[in-house]
Amino acid sequence: MAKYSFPDIIQEDMQQLNKMFGSQLLSKTTLLNAVTSYVFGNTGKQLRPALVFLTARILGGVTESTYSAAYMVELLHNATLVHDDVVDDSEKRRGLASVKAIWKNKIAVLVGDYYLAKGLLFAIEHNEIKFLEIISNAVREMSEGELKQIDYAKSLKNNEQAYYDIISCKTAALFRAAMVMGAHSSKQATEDDIQKIAKIAEYLGIAFQIRDDVLDYSKSEVLGKAPLNDLQEKKMTLPLIYALQQASIIERGKIFLLLKTHNNKKKTLQKIADFVEEKGGLTFVTGKNHEFCDLASDLCNSFPDSECRTALLDLIKFVRL
Repeated sequence: MAKYSFPDIIQEDMQQLNKMFGSQLLSKTTLLNAVTSYVFGNTGKQLRPALVFLTARILGGVTESTYSAAYMVELLHNATLVHDDVVDDSEKRRGLASVKAIWKNKIAVLVGDYYLAKGLLFAIEHNEIKFLEIISNAVREMSEGELKQIDYAKSLKNNEQAYYDIISCKTAALFRAAMVMGAHSSKQATEDDIQKIAKIAEYLGIAFQIRDDVLDYSKSEVLGKAPLNDLQEKKMTLPLIYALQQASIIERGKIFLLLKTHNNKKKTLQKIADFVEEKGGLTFVTGKNHEFCDLASDLCNSFPDSECRTALLDLIKFVRL
């Protein structure tokens, strides 16, 4: 699987941003500093702050507010990842031991809370009230999306539209926050620009989550994610939803029984994965990923040609399966 690399035009932006975490998150608590050093010393692709910088540059240029936006977005993202590992009981994150695995649940929850608080306080201290509103709404949407997904997992009920509703909140919300904050930070974006940017972010976020859901069916670990992890957690992602729609009532009943009673056995998980592939679930979902990437690209092309627009189009290509 290809690794995302920052385009040259935002390399310096990202370097400056990453220096901020060392100074802004330094605490008098030794344990907190140790966890923070571990978390921010093993950052992932950092797509969301990259989107902040690319959006700002497309719409006028990077300002001090742009760095504030990128800092808040990446801080929130890492807070949610630390919390997610507790919720999902995940032992690994990005191929390494998770905070939860090393320091246990209580510390992981408190550290995630600390990052959320630091992000919100940063907005107040720097008078970025608009960013405070955007990021708070993103937290609300992401929480609602996770709760919806848990609710559906309990009942094993879901359909394609419900799936899109969930990932629009769970994943796309932070993509929207990142790009809309980037747009506002440029100080030159029109309301029409912001609306288009929000739609690009929505399409990109959905395509990104679909990509992640397809990677769950890989034969081996991809980007630090164990295969069939979503199935083990009874998450009704789009490949499984589509496969069940193509199955007979008897076939659906058998799969539901496997999910309810034997979903922690590797052989059973592979049997469900084989069913998904046989029913065309992965092919269908790959097509959907392409559709949303195309929608994002088409809207992106409505902005004037520039090096930053090309970089954003390249990022969309990275998300494409």
